[in-house]
Amino acid sequence: MNPRVKISILLIGLGLISAFIPYKHNKKNQLKPSVLLEQSLDEQYIISVDKVARFVIDEDSTVQIIDLRSPEEYRNFNIPGSINIPYKDLLNKDYEGYLDQKKMKNIFYSNGDILSAQAWTLCTSMGYQNNFIMQGGLNEWYKTIMNSSFSGERITARENALFETRFKARKVFTEMNSLPDSLKIKFFETKRKNEKKLDGGCG
Repeated sequence: MNPRVKISILLIGLGLISAFIPYKHNKKNQLKPSVLLEQSLDEQYIISVDKVARFVIDEDSTVQIIDLRSPEEYRNFNIPGSINIPYKDLLNKDYEGYLDQKKMKNIFYSNGDILSAQAWTLCTSMGYQNNFIMQGGLNEWYKTIMNSSFSGERITARENALFETRFKARKVFTEMNSLPDSLKIKFFETKRKNEKKLDGGCG
């Protein structure tokens, strides 16, 4: 992500924090803006779509992929295994149990980088841990995972492994998002119930 874009996003996020947090939350472990700024410049909080594709294929239980788009957009298509927490509802106490945990990585995605970076800023400033941004969002997912192809005569072992991961992730994505709406709704409802049980009823 371009550093200028990142700083601009961070400043927007800080503005949102100062505007909304005082009356919605009063967490003891909120970060100071200087600490938040320092953390935001650390590239370790950016995760590539290829890593997310690997998490999807492995059904990695140590990650929680969070779709920040609207429920309608989420129902139309989403990254398999993700949960929907619309950005506008991020400070809703119903979602606190999902965000305020130390066991899993929260990986935010939207169509691009802006909402994800703002969500990262907001949640990190609140003291929630293990927050990450899927770089490029769904735009990058489509470009890299869904439209990946191989051309040429030779392929290295690393290139082959990467291509296989992308191919498998693309297949899972296509199969899940090709389900009829009735099955999708049933799947999402079951997933939501299971998440509530695992989280002790929060949701």
